[in-house]
Amino acid sequence: MTERTPLLHYRLSTSVNESELRPPPAGSNQQRQPKKLSIFFGVVIPTLLSMFSVVVFLRIGFVVGQSGLCQAIAMFVVAYFIICMTVLSVCAISTNGALDAGGAYYMISRALGPEFGGSIGIMFFLANVCGSALYVLGLVEAIVDTFGVPEDGTVATSPYQILPSGYWWSLLYATGVALLCLLVCLVGAHIYAKATFLIFLVVMFVLGTIFISFFAVRPRTILLPSSAAFNPSANGTGPSFPTTANFTGFKLDTLRGNLWADYTVDYTTGTMMTFATVFAVMFNGCTGIMAGSNMSGDLKNPSYAIPRGTITAVIFTFIIYNLLMALVACSCDRVLLQRDYSFLRDINIWNPFVTIGVYSSTLSAAMSNLIGASRILYALARDDLFGKVLSPAKKTSHSGNPWVSVLISWFLVQLVLFSGKLNTIASIVTIFFLLVYAAVDLACLALEWASAPNFRPTFRYFTWHTCVLGIIGCAVMMFLINAIYASASIAFMLLLLLLIHYLSPTSSWGYISQALIFHQVRKYLLMLDVRKDHVKFWRPQVLLMVSNPRSSIGLITFINDIKKSGLYVLGHVQLGDLNTLPSDPLQSQYDSWLSLVDQLNIKAFVNLTLADSVRHGVQHLLFISGLGGMRPNTLVLGFYDDCLPKDKLIDPSLSTSQSTDPPGPFQLEQPPLFHFVLGPQEYVAIIADAMKMLKNVVLARYFNNFDRAQALSPPSSSPGKGAVYVDVWPVNLLRPDSCSYVDTCSLFLLQLACILNMVRAWRKAKLRLFLCVEGGRSVRGSEEKLGQLLKELRIKAQIYTVPWDQQVALHWQRQNDWGKKQRSQSPDTATDEKKLRARPPPAVRFLYLPRPPADTRRYTAYLRQLELLTQDLGPTLLIHGVTPVITTDL
Repeated sequence: MTERTPLLHYRLSTSVNESELRPPPAGSNQQRQPKKLSIFFGVVIPTLLSMFSVVVFLRIGFVVGQSGLCQAIAMFVVAYFIICMTVLSVCAISTNGALDAGGAYYMISRALGPEFGGSIGIMFFLANVCGSALYVLGLVEAIVDTFGVPEDGTVATSPYQILPSGYWWSLLYATGVALLCLLVCLVGAHIYAKATFLIFLVVMFVLGTIFISFFAVRPRTILLPSSAAFNPSANGTGPSFPTTANFTGFKLDTLRGNLWADYTVDYTTGTMMTFATVFAVMFNGCTGIMAGSNMSGDLKNPSYAIPRGTITAVIFTFIIYNLLMALVACSCDRVLLQRDYSFLRDINIWNPFVTIGVYSSTLSAAMSNLIGASRILYALARDDLFGKVLSPAKKTSHSGNPWVSVLISWFLVQLVLFSGKLNTIASIVTIFFLLVYAAVDLACLALEWASAPNFRPTFRYFTWHTCVLGIIGCAVMMFLINAIYASASIAFMLLLLLLIHYLSPTSSWGYISQALIFHQVRKYLLMLDVRKDHVKFWRPQVLLMVSNPRSSIGLITFINDIKKSGLYVLGHVQLGDLNTLPSDPLQSQYDSWLSLVDQLNIKAFVNLTLADSVRHGVQHLLFISGLGGMRPNTLVLGFYDDCLPKDKLIDPSLSTSQSTDPPGPFQLEQPPLFHFVLGPQEYVAIIADAMKMLKNVVLARYFNNFDRAQALSPPSSSPGKGAVYVDVWPVNLLRPDSCSYVDTCSLFLLQLACILNMVRAWRKAKLRLFLCVEGGRSVRGSEEKLGQLLKELRIKAQIYTVPWDQQVALHWQRQNDWGKKQRSQSPDTATDEKKLRARPPPAVRFLYLPRPPADTRRYTAYLRQLELLTQDLGPTLLIHGVTPVITTDL
């Protein structure tokens, strides 16, 4: 309860969730279209085609030829272990509620909140963009290999090799393929699903011919493609590369020669291959697991289709990959695998079959990634995480197709195509996907650890162990592939996270961080045993009673400085009887109070109560505030005086440096009411009640205009020449017969003053400790004794001695009886009075608060004495401590 000010009859903040009231964006399809795709067409086929793309037709021989069959199998086991852990997490999240457009982004953002979800969403979008470019480049590589004229000028080995080759020609072909993908994706997901079904039939047929060919085709010698671009022998130096290789059929010697690793130079890029680089290329065959999830907005039943379809596709591809690797290792010599990435065409029963399969699968994978990227971008734009930057991407066609997102995604794919080679961007794509997979695992782990009752997925074949293993596997492989790319990707993601945190509006999705914090706080609160409290680790835990928060900004911010990482609660009592009210009037006020806490940038809780009197309300809060070992031990009240309230939030001339106007119209609606509902008798009774409950009590006066910035920056013309002081009077000034500095209350004053001096903003302030000496006592002895005490307590302060007679004279002066006492005052005392007045004024004073009298009839006189004692002193704290807070022990 601060100075006599009106109760809170208005909201401190009128902020509402505007996203719920905002009309739908222009051009968007208000009526949601029926979801058309089934589990097979929407999940199984896109996932299979994304995984059966470049690797199965163009890089399966590359993987076996470079790393050997043993390491190749190990690579696939590791890769599938990682993606299986992620698939389990995807299945768990996708079966825990309704899914919308955005796939993995939607899962992560709704689980981890907008910051993490938005940053990972951008990373996933870029991963799909780069993945689409990768598959387009793979298709172009196959086209040039089949129909391209050799770059070294050698004679074409086939009459079909008529297309010009080279970097710019390849870029032109890639642009044409990307345009074809764009056209299909612009038509919509339904046409895409039909096209992918036809491609799926073609790819399955071609795979069947490949397996048959290993048994039906006889051994043969195969002419290798030209490698002059990276052949040292072309200039007459170095060893020459073979121009032919053998398909041996099933032979034990061939298998032995392909068992172990033999890393060499990649003939398409001239780069020396390693385990990490080969794994990066191979892992692209596993990154299609999200293809079905990306279509979540176009599925009939996403929660049913995504788990079943994804698991089916993963199991099927794992079996096919391992069978294919075993057949390749048993029938093709090493040179063929290392120097001809399209060898499956040369050993097929009819060569064009494989060519058709390569073209079909890579084209489908490119379209899948492009349409997936557009859906993610559309979901990001619709969530308004990046404001107006992505607002154009919200536009959709009449059928609900986000055509602007498709165009933006296609444009970025076109930019990535300038990299020119598939293996060049394979590492980047793999790291992006690994980062997204780790985020999905993290989302599922967080939901599991939070133990939220509403997290009950129907898919239960996962535990937090699978999530952790998935995260560790993704992180390790990211840095094994390329530590620089991995570090840069993580740094970029963290930068996006910070940008979204500070720039995006508050969402209504729910924050997993809050659930995790609750889970941990509850656990640690149970461990915080009050029976193990010790004075060495005491800290102030403050309950500040606030009547009108708008006029109490100075006090609220000052008390925040002396809490020393302890509990800080803003308490408020509203008078009323719940029996006569239709509902609890306090529930609607909490958001306003919390907005004030955020605005003032203080670390405080809010506790409101409804009571028939202020005294009973304060008793309620002292009894129930806090939990376990975190309960208020100090009650802070505003002083009972006649200061008028001043709105520190609406008047710029009155605003403190730590507050700004909140949004919305705010006015002081009524004149001060505090003196009508709380009299001096009840006010002192509240103080007495707190002391009975063994709570320390602090009365704060003249903080209605307190501004820390002004208090800590006095003018250089002041008596102290710009120095800042905090005065401490650790004796009862109302009882001249008491001069002890070592009682509990005096030590409590010293502790609070020391805590204030430890705050960064107050470190430049100097403590002045005033030693009141009775007449006839040795001033030097008292000063040395107090100095030794301060040394033992590790408190640095300047000690000033003041005769008791001087304080008594000052007290009489304030009662307008100065003339009477002046005649009896000695000349020395008058001189000391002038010296005291000449000292520079402090920023704040700490005074000893006497206990209220036992006789309740003397409460009014007691309050009058306190008012006279602190009259015109500036910001002053009257403090009474009841618990030991200081020790000299280690």
